[in-house]
Amino acid sequence: MHIALTFGQHGISNDEWVQHTYGRLLLDYYASGLTDMSAFHYKDLYLYGGLFDLIAAALERVLPMNVWDMRHLLSAAFGFAGMIAVYRLARHLLNDTAACIAVALLMLTGAWSGALFTHTKDIPFAACMAWVTWYTTLIVARLPAPPRNLVLKLGVAIGCAFGLRVGAVFGVMVLGLGMLASMALVDGDWRARLAHLGRSLRALLPAAPVALALIALFWPWAAQAPGNLIKALTTFSHVTFAIQTVLDGQVMAITDVPRSYLPIYLAVRLPELALAGLAAALGVALLATRQRPWRQYLPWLTVILAALLPLALAIATRPALYNGIRHFTFLLPPLAVLAAAGWYALWRHARSSRSLAAAFIALCLIGALDPLVALARLHPYHYVNYNRLAGGFEAAVAGRWEADYWSDGVRETTGLLRDHLKGTTRPGEPWRVAVCADPVEADAWLGPEFVITRDWVSADFFISTTHMDCDSVLAGRVIGQVAREGLPLTILKDRRMLTAEQRRLLR
Repeated sequence: MHIALTFGQHGISNDEWVQHTYGRLLLDYYASGLTDMSAFHYKDLYLYGGLFDLIAAALERVLPMNVWDMRHLLSAAFGFAGMIAVYRLARHLLNDTAACIAVALLMLTGAWSGALFTHTKDIPFAACMAWVTWYTTLIVARLPAPPRNLVLKLGVAIGCAFGLRVGAVFGVMVLGLGMLASMALVDGDWRARLAHLGRSLRALLPAAPVALALIALFWPWAAQAPGNLIKALTTFSHVTFAIQTVLDGQVMAITDVPRSYLPIYLAVRLPELALAGLAAALGVALLATRQRPWRQYLPWLTVILAALLPLALAIATRPALYNGIRHFTFLLPPLAVLAAAGWYALWRHARSSRSLAAAFIALCLIGALDPLVALARLHPYHYVNYNRLAGGFEAAVAGRWEADYWSDGVRETTGLLRDHLKGTTRPGEPWRVAVCADPVEADAWLGPEFVITRDWVSADFFISTTHMDCDSVLAGRVIGQVAREGLPLTILKDRRMLTAEQRRLLR
């Protein structure tokens, strides 16, 4: 219901135009009989898999709907598939109750439920990685002879994940570590363990051609040379842009972020209920290490590694980071499962007493109600929400945290501009609009009476997100704003009353 009612309310994200162009070019590549190589020379998009964008470009040709709304609906469909994987994983490890808790915690996380529609690189990748974790968990527990159908499904999941981002290598690493852990738990000497590992590798071999075929289909550049996967991996590990990010009020270059950047952003983006569940899960895990046999905990190892291995490597290698946890959205599904495990463990103790169980349920309801109300008030801009440890949404808008970095509110602001000028005599030339965002984010929703200008000084109107104070770049009379909780996300300014000299001086 949330997806059906909300997908048509979101703006175009900053990267979405180039992503969709890449998908069209990939479609042209296949339509030309693999002769049109334009896709592999378009910006740096060849370093990404095109699974989502290829599907979106194909659907664009057959679905009679706005292409951007279609992309957002498709992204949310991927996210829904990711939640199914989370449900199955938690149900397999615990039961239906824990599975419902895991999905609920994920939906209470604004960085997931609000990002479903606009984060069209991050949500599809996170969904595919959730399925990789699900199949890896099933397979590692069945080594050295997992069912062939599970192996083939794992190949599909890994191939689709690589078909979006080279970061799918984390899934392969988790699988490898799970195999080593399974080998280490084998009774016998080193020969028996090596034999176990050998049988496991042979059993998993059928996944390789399936994954490689899908990678070649969705990311053809990666299949054009043996070293292209490595090239993509090393490129992204050293990527730099001339942009800034903010951490607890401190603005910094993305190459200067501290090792604590990602852990801090996870701590302020997850709802308090999830953080408490993770703390409880940690306590349960510490107690469980005293109990044997350890092999019974092997399925949990893959989930723990899926959540913590990428985080640990990010802390160790300190890559350029920005937009908070956006690039690590794929950590949210396994973290939700672990948090649900913590809450379920607490519930097992609380249900021994009727009064204690009632108090526990009341506490959970209160803990869920707080972020739920916050998300409802921010609708449809859920992804801007932060927990109370961070100071909430108010702290983000005040400049302590990344706010509307995807300029989601621009679409609504263009509607305010059209309403403001309704009934106004149209000038001989189109009104010039400056936009502190990708021009297409406003142009797609404005009519022919407007033109997006890169000459901001000459602009008649200015549309800007308040993120990183971009709205202060140009002067003008504020004639509209997209606000939540009384705080502006996007500003609309009228500059027509300014003289040419004032426009020049009051940039």
